[in-house]
Amino acid sequence: MARTKEFDPDAALQSALELFWERGYEATSMADLVDHLGIGRASIYATFGNKHELYLKALDRYDETYSALLFQELSEPGPALPAVRTVVRRFADESSATETRLTGCFITNTAAEVGARDAPAARRVEQAWERLETLLHSALVRAGAQGELPPERDPRSLARLFLVLMQGMRVMGRATDEPARVREAAEAALTLLD
Repeated sequence: MARTKEFDPDAALQSALELFWERGYEATSMADLVDHLGIGRASIYATFGNKHELYLKALDRYDETYSALLFQELSEPGPALPAVRTVVRRFADESSATETRLTGCFITNTAAEVGARDAPAARRVEQAWERLETLLHSALVRAGAQGELPPERDPRSLARLFLVLMQGMRVMGRATDEPARVREAAEAALTLLD
């Protein structure tokens, strides 16, 4: 007879996500995970696999949650440009606010920490960026079709610009205590929508 799990795997995954997000992959040891999750090493391995597999599952969880929020924000019916502006400004605010800037974005943190050295993590980062770019592009195409965006503006180029800007804001936010720099850059980029 199989033993029942004495912990909630979903809650444990969320807890692991938070620890990896705060510390990064390299700085989080298996002992840290055991302590933070409050479950044994064998249970972690049996449920999630090794540390790297758990990290990838945490990255997937973060991306699913965040992508769903962005999809909801950028896919609302009605005018599209206000949603794009709101998302870009929220990224700027989160990147410069004291309580959120030091943790940054788990996807951006992963790109900066492991980059191309970790192919499975790099694929997830690229997929998350592609989703964000696609959501921005779709919203901007809608804005063009609704007459909100000047016809000479290219939705694809603008989507890429905002993707790069938003990821850059996350990095800058973690590295500097100059919130005006991030917010002013966001506002300057948003003038391209006028």
